[in-house]
Amino acid sequence: MTRSLARDASLTAVVAGFVATLVGYTSSAAIVFEAARALGAQEADVASWMIALGLGMGALCIVLSLRYREPIVAAWSTPGAALLATSSAGVPYGEAIGAFVVCGGLLAAVGFSGSVDRLMRHLPAPLAAAMLAGVLLRFGVGAFASLGTDFTLAFAMTATYVAARRWFPRYAVPAALCVGIAVAATQGAIATSQLSLTPVAPVFTLPAWSWPAIAGLALPLFVVTMASQNVPGLATLRAAQYTAPAGPLVGWTGATTVALAPFGGFAFNLAAITAALCMGAEAHPDRARRYVAAVAAGVFYLVLGVLGGAVGALLTAVPRALVLVVAGLALVPTIASAMATAVRDEDEREAAVVTFLVTASGLTLAGIGAAFWGLVAGIVVRIVLHARRR
Repeated sequence: MTRSLARDASLTAVVAGFVATLVGYTSSAAIVFEAARALGAQEADVASWMIALGLGMGALCIVLSLRYREPIVAAWSTPGAALLATSSAGVPYGEAIGAFVVCGGLLAAVGFSGSVDRLMRHLPAPLAAAMLAGVLLRFGVGAFASLGTDFTLAFAMTATYVAARRWFPRYAVPAALCVGIAVAATQGAIATSQLSLTPVAPVFTLPAWSWPAIAGLALPLFVVTMASQNVPGLATLRAAQYTAPAGPLVGWTGATTVALAPFGGFAFNLAAITAALCMGAEAHPDRARRYVAAVAAGVFYLVLGVLGGAVGALLTAVPRALVLVVAGLALVPTIASAMATAVRDEDEREAAVVTFLVTASGLTLAGIGAAFWGLVAGIVVRIVLHARRR
């Protein structure tokens, strides 16, 4: 029987959708900003990224949740943004946009072909986790290095994060961000003249393609988005006993990436953490009505997308130390999880450590970034060591 959105709607579901949107933006918008800046994006480009990402996530949440009547939440690829921020040096902006298109095409192909499960079985989880940990290491280190440049701000945010993780862990990052903004405001370090709520138009960039950008950005972006975002997202959906088909879900995130990549929509995927906020009993006691929370999240994402210029302007107006600290703190659980997965299996440990070290080194060969070479090095070591054991 077709369910009615109006009948199923509830205040708790709308609140859950709002919280999911708030957590999604405050936990990693700073990382997206760093990624755009690493690629040489101008202020208008950064605003365009936030517009494209907000509109893409909103559309995916609403359309997929209404299609399957399940709480399906989309997100931008936070590890993908971290990858771009650390591995895109020297890549022309147009070629980076082309890499986004290629990544979206791969996501769509894997999803619509029904090969999601087969592909993930062939990629050793420890190596994918080690590559992710290596990519994110710079952000974690940067958060604490900021203690040397702006001790008061960084210490206040870090202390707030630790305390919040103890008493209300779900809101640790938003709490740290609020404290950081308050401290920066008292220091007079926020450039309020740059803040504006005026909507701005997205900026179209013609994609260009090169093999270094495809190998160094598109392929690693595809791998980390699949391994660290889509797989946990699907696992979260299944753990909550929802049965929407994996292939079309991943496929539509890829198609949306292809469509919005020229405007800065670098990679869309299925969410895990924010999706869990919409799948719990807090959203609604009736599991069949929790999809409303994801629809509400989609509406809030659309609103933030329209105001994308304001989000970008806010990140430009606050001190750089604040951006570095909130980005690093937001990634601490992800780094911990990736490192644990990387070294859990003793037979895979050495290859995973090599992958981590090469990725974290920042190595660039033939114009291709360290994330790709880290994965290559880990696979080679794995093959050699497994052959020796056999």
